[in-house]
Amino acid sequence: MPQIAVNGVSLHYIFDGPEKAPVLMFANSLGTDLDLWDGQTPEFGALFRILRYDMRGHGKSSEAPGECRIDDLGRDALGLLDALGIDRVHFCGLSLGGMVGQWLAQNHGQRLSSLVLCATACRIGTPELWDERIALVRSRGMTAIVDSVLQRWFTENFRRREPRTVEQVARMLLDTSPAGYAACCAAVRDADLCAGLERIALPTLCIAGRYDPATPPEVMEALAGRIANARLVVLEAAHLVNIEARTAFNDALGRFFAEIGAI
Repeated sequence: MPQIAVNGVSLHYIFDGPEKAPVLMFANSLGTDLDLWDGQTPEFGALFRILRYDMRGHGKSSEAPGECRIDDLGRDALGLLDALGIDRVHFCGLSLGGMVGQWLAQNHGQRLSSLVLCATACRIGTPELWDERIALVRSRGMTAIVDSVLQRWFTENFRRREPRTVEQVARMLLDTSPAGYAACCAAVRDADLCAGLERIALPTLCIAGRYDPATPPEVMEALAGRIANARLVVLEAAHLVNIEARTAFNDALGRFFAEIGAI
């Protein structure tokens, strides 16, 4: 199980694809692990050296005491690249992973070749919403939120049609450390990346889910509108757009990489 000590935590990561290919780095959402990207790895693993990792407090990565900030999560990703000797990556992040991508693009844009922001925003939710979520998981554990979160992550139609997939994702959420989850909730609560969007000067693709209650299309349209080289694609899905609309998502990703000359 590959682990690297970075920024005070131990990060679990895996590689797929040819060693000499350009690196495509995937970053997971709050409450999931690197298996979130299982639907993308087979298709893009022939074209890229794929790097997936578990954020601190998620999956097989360790957690640090107390709350964390988006800067900590961004430095985790940067430290992982440094430790692996990787200069530049194509970066694709979903929700919290997309916020990490925005932080990297604003503060260390020279380390990115392109940016894909999925179901995310420069600010998500209200402090009250996140404080309530933090208190709930600290007092009652992850089982207290699993049903409500799955309703936001997938449309009702998909939950009926693909119960096995939904159960696999539910297991990721339930296996997440409550303390690690709460710490990253605090990072989302306190993150405000809006003022730095104009500094992003990378080819950028924004992918929204039409039925996403957390970061709906109009929010992602506003996000894309503030990034100079960004365009928006809206897919028929809720929040976990790469799973619910996997084929369309992979098509959009492939077209983007072809347009910018990455493949």
